[in-house]
Amino acid sequence: MPLLDLVVNSYALMHGLWASPVALLPIAGLAAYFGWRVVEFIPFTRRIIERREGAN
Repeated sequence: MPLLDLVVNSYALMHGLWASPVALLPIAGLAAYFGWRVVEFIPFTRRIIERREGAN
């Protein structure tokens, strides 16, 4: 039971962290940045972006 108590306490702590907007803003910013980097890295999506930019 001590292991279950540890898991429940850590879950409650993480829930409090994820519910805080102070913690979510940097995480959201990093997720947006890395998502943008991944889209540029994948060749298929890069071709789609280049076609859209070339059409303008």
